[in-house]
Amino acid sequence: MTTDTRTSERDQLRLVITGSVDDGKSTLVGRLLHDTKSILADQFEATLHASQGRGATEFDFALLTDGLRAEREQGITIDVAYRYFATPRRNFVLADTPGHVQYTRNTVTGASTAEAAVVLVDVRRGVSPQTRRHAAVLALLRVPQVVFAINKMDAVDWSEERFAAVADDVRQVAERVGLTATHIIPVSALTGDNVAAPGPDWYAGSPLLDVLETLPAHQASDGEPFRFPVQLVIRPRTTDYPDYRGLAGRVASGTVHVGETVTAYPSGRSSTVVAIDGATGEQSLATVGDSVTVRMADELDVGRGEVLVTGSPIRTTQHLDSVLTWLDERPTSPRQRVLVKVGTRTTRGLLAPPHAVWHVDELEWQDSSAPLQLNDIGRVQVQLAEPVAVDEYATHRGTGAFLVIDPDTGSTLAAGLTGSELGALAG
Repeated sequence: MTTDTRTSERDQLRLVITGSVDDGKSTLVGRLLHDTKSILADQFEATLHASQGRGATEFDFALLTDGLRAEREQGITIDVAYRYFATPRRNFVLADTPGHVQYTRNTVTGASTAEAAVVLVDVRRGVSPQTRRHAAVLALLRVPQVVFAINKMDAVDWSEERFAAVADDVRQVAERVGLTATHIIPVSALTGDNVAAPGPDWYAGSPLLDVLETLPAHQASDGEPFRFPVQLVIRPRTTDYPDYRGLAGRVASGTVHVGETVTAYPSGRSSTVVAIDGATGEQSLATVGDSVTVRMADELDVGRGEVLVTGSPIRTTQHLDSVLTWLDERPTSPRQRVLVKVGTRTTRGLLAPPHAVWHVDELEWQDSSAPLQLNDIGRVQVQLAEPVAVDEYATHRGTGAFLVIDPDTGSTLAAGLTGSELGALAG
């Protein structure tokens, strides 16, 4: 008898923290870890010793997260540091991303799977070019919930007037790039006021941690089409399993049940699901985020790179109208030969010259065929050597993104999103 062996877990939120250099990201992350009792006593003592060694008179919360030696020497974050903390209400997977413009590509990495984001803004400086750049990246990546934390309020004596002025500027930026589900919160990461502890009397909202605890996490919808990129065909050919054949992968969206008919794309072949094998045995269904092996009634000629689908069909194409965030220090070149990884399929491709570039200062698209430089966001057409199965990113994040790879070195050149309707950044 087949049973669903999956167990329910405490609500989890994938969170990314961004902001400009010295806006206080690492201090805020350290504060969150400390105030949720997510650091060990020996780690606290080591960080206290490191703080004193740098001449600090108080505990330096930033040292809890700036773990790389180069970061400690420079006083900046240069890598994406993943941290885990929990409250009685929720588990958090947190990505602390770099603030320097040179490392915007790391911000793209950290935000690509986030369900919520916190953008720090130094209340003394207000909205910076990096604030606008990060807001655009979050809008482009369709991060569902964005919180703007106006930090270092203690440095302006918690001035309500200064907070209101910066908040107005933040709202204008958010509106221009198409961020709708936003919160604007005054905080002091250094003192902890309005992070977990209450804020000033004039602020009627909840502290930052309370807001993060109540943000809606992504939940699979019954009406969301099933998308399952096949990673591997499993055929053990052992005495115990002489006829076993399963398609292994991770559910990108939707839900599939045993007995449902699925279609593989780009091949277009269909069959019925007869079993779903999870980590602890057979289960009756698989939903978004599950890593499973799907067994079919027919031995379809389907392998890595295909996408199993129910509901609305997925598009099959050799031509991608896309938005690229260029991540390489070398600029693009005319008709550049690349590898393109869409889901679990990797194929050869050619990049056309860009036809528009997102301009951070004006928060608008500008026509341009100039090569994309490091951290540029541009509209680029990509021609592929073979068909791939892909959705519009605006509809399905999991099957609407791709990577551009250098065929000679294997390094990632760009992160790409498919489709022309990408919020305010559609142009």
